[in-house]
Amino acid sequence: MIIKPRIRGFICTTAHPVGCAHNVQQQIKYVKGQPKVEGGRKALIIGASTGFGLSSRIAATFGSGADSVGVFFERPASEDRTGTAGWYNTAEFTKAAHEEGKIAININGDAFSNEIKQQTIEQIREHLGKVDLIVYSIASPRRTHPTTGGSFTSTLKPIGDTYTNKTVNTTTGEVTDISIDPASEEDIRNTVAVMGGEDWALWIEALREAEVIAEGAVTVAYSYIGPEVTHQIYRSGTIGRAKEDLEATAHKLNDQLGALGGRAYVSVNKALVTQASSAIPVVPLYIALLFKIMKAKGTHEGTIEQMYRLLNERIYAAAGTPVDEQGRIRIDDLEMQEDVQQQIDQLWSSISTDNLEEQSDIAGYRQDFLRLFGFGFEGVDYEAEVDPNVQL
Repeated sequence: MIIKPRIRGFICTTAHPVGCAHNVQQQIKYVKGQPKVEGGRKALIIGASTGFGLSSRIAATFGSGADSVGVFFERPASEDRTGTAGWYNTAEFTKAAHEEGKIAININGDAFSNEIKQQTIEQIREHLGKVDLIVYSIASPRRTHPTTGGSFTSTLKPIGDTYTNKTVNTTTGEVTDISIDPASEEDIRNTVAVMGGEDWALWIEALREAEVIAEGAVTVAYSYIGPEVTHQIYRSGTIGRAKEDLEATAHKLNDQLGALGGRAYVSVNKALVTQASSAIPVVPLYIALLFKIMKAKGTHEGTIEQMYRLLNERIYAAAGTPVDEQGRIRIDDLEMQEDVQQQIDQLWSSISTDNLEEQSDIAGYRQDFLRLFGFGFEGVDYEAEVDPNVQL
C-alpha cells in the first residue's frame, strides 16, 4: 500500500514503516558518532517505543553497548490500517541491536499491570540476569490500577483559576486565545494516579523483591518544568501536581536503592514535539517559538541528543551526577538559558496568525510532528508501495 499521513487533531492515525526505520537509523548514527558512554550495560526501558523512551534505549544500546528489555504498548498492522509508529520503531531498533550482537527483548502490553511486570522480571532473569539502568518513560492518558482495578484518566487543567492564553492550531496556523476551566479535586487525584510516581515505585518494588536490580543501579523518570508562560497549564496545573508526586517518589526510591548503592533521579527534559506535548494547549506555540530561537543559537536538540547527553554528561559523568537544589537532573539547561527565555517573552505578546510563519518555527514543529509517525524524511519514497506488516 501507499501510506500517507492522516492527521486527526493532535494525532496521526497512520505510520510509515520505512520512515520510522529511517528515524531509528538516524538516531543510531548520531549515537555511534559520539564518545562511548561509560555505564549502563543492562537496561530496562519502560515506555521504550517512541519519544524519549525510544531514544533512551538507542542511547544505552549504541552508546554504552547495553543489552535491554523494552516494555511498550503498541499495535501491529491489520487489514485496514497500519501499525503504530512505536511498533515500527521497535522493529527497526531490534533488528539493528541484534546486528550489533546485543540482546533486545520486547514486551508488548499494559505496563501498569502486574502481569507485564512479572513477565518483564522473568525475561530479565533469563536474558540479562540483573539490570543496572531502569528508565521509566510512560506517557499514557489512562491507567487501570493493578490491584484495585480502578480506572483513572488524566486531565490538562489549571488549578484554582480559569486559564486564558494564546494557543495555535498547528494545522491551520491560526493563533487564538483559549480558556480552560480549573480542575476539580477529582481531576487532580486522577492525574496524579496516572502520571505521578506510584507506578514507577511499583516497578522498582517488584524488581527489588525479585532481586533483579544490580548493585549500583540507576533509575530515572522524565519530567518537565518549562517557562512561566506555560506554568499555569503545566507546572502549576494538574500535570505539574503529578510531576511533583513523581519527584517526591524519586527521593523515596533513592533511599530504597541506597542499600544497593543505587540512585534514583528525575530528569527535567527539554520541550520537544512528542505525542504527549502536542496534546497540551499553549505548549505547541511555545515550542514553535523555542525552536526558532534555539536553532538560531545552534543549541537545539532532539530526543536523541537529549538522551545521549543525559547518559554521558549527567548519569554517568566521571565527576558524578550534577543535580539542582531539589535533586533533579536538569537536561533542559539550554532551553532555560536567560537570553532564550527573554526572547520568548518578547515574542509572546506580539505573536499572531499573521506573523506566525515569520516569528516562529511552526514549519519545524509540523515537520517534527510528522516525523513522529515516519513521514517527512528526505531519502524516503513516500509514493512507493510498502508492506505495513512488519514483524518484531
